[in-house]
Amino acid sequence: MRHISIIILLILVSILGVTPESFAAVKGGIEYSIPVDYSKLSEFELKVKADKYFYLAEQYKDSTLNDDITNALMLYSILQNINPENEIYSIRLGILYDKINVTRYAKGNFSRAIGIAPNKPEPYFYFGEYYYKKQMYRKALKYYKEAFAKGYSENYDLNFRLGDIYEKLGDTKLSLIYLKKAASKSPNENLDNKIKRVETFDSTNRIYNSK
Repeated sequence: MRHISIIILLILVSILGVTPESFAAVKGGIEYSIPVDYSKLSEFELKVKADKYFYLAEQYKDSTLNDDITNALMLYSILQNINPENEIYSIRLGILYDKINVTRYAKGNFSRAIGIAPNKPEPYFYFGEYYYKKQMYRKALKYYKEAFAKGYSENYDLNFRLGDIYEKLGDTKLSLIYLKKAASKSPNENLDNKIKRVETFDSTNRIYNSK
């Protein structure tokens, strides 16, 4: 038997129809604990609902907290308690907290995912995405390179991100290696134009350096 906040209780009651044997309320700024027997909850059913809300939450372009994001956060928090060894729940929580700009919990969940699955590429990739979106390119590069080494070497998005970061850092040679690898996975006009632009910069740099 673990404990759960009153907010999660309300989600359980409204979405799942689950009612714990006993609960308390939040009153006077004090949050009381609610005992919940997680063994009575279906991980599969919760995951189906959590994933539905997660995909709906991804459609929102702004960082406003809404019902879909709230429901996804609460359900993945419950799933994390049910199965703490599943890194996907921590990754999804990291993505959602990042979306609403709660950086402390976003980073905490990405770090937790890495701790759970240190040999899988996904936790590193999504932690890299976190830093990439914040234009913290050197930190993003650190995690992207780990994801590349741990199994994402053929991933289009990762190769594109690496190529883009190296372009921003001025390393046109490495940028072209990853951009061309991305193009081999999924060629498209925008990427072709980017490669041509980097090739032009690279050629200019080589001419300049030779002089």
